[in-house]
Amino acid sequence: MSFPVVNNVAVLVSGVVIFLLGGLWYSPVLFAKRWVALIGKSSEELRASAGNIPVSYVFVFLCGLATAWVMALVVGNFATATAIDGALIGALCWLGFAGATSFGTALFSGKPKALWLIDSGFNLMAFVIAGVILAAWR
Repeated sequence: MSFPVVNNVAVLVSGVVIFLLGGLWYSPVLFAKRWVALIGKSSEELRASAGNIPVSYVFVFLCGLATAWVMALVVGNFATATAIDGALIGALCWLGFAGATSFGTALFSGKPKALWLIDSGFNLMAFVIAGVILAAWR
């Protein structure tokens, strides 16, 4: 098996965009208040349990890079992928992997469906945006 050649700059940009999207998604501008309420903890409790915040941000960024790199591998297996193809590939990857597995977990863990929608919605948007960037910038 051989991996397709990926554009490392596009992977890095996609990773940065995923990181920034997460910052926006979980900010007061979008879903922070509702997300905190659904978690069942106060903002203070979340801050206290977060540990070393800078290290957490580094790991979250690395997770975005991993997502972008694997998405680049998937997109790279399609001979002619346009930005629209990239969006579809991202959505299908979300549906088959992240969306389906996280929904099954949410069903049995008792996680509120609204919390699943916020968290999984972020993943869907991250996959789609990464797919668009990586397909358009090959």
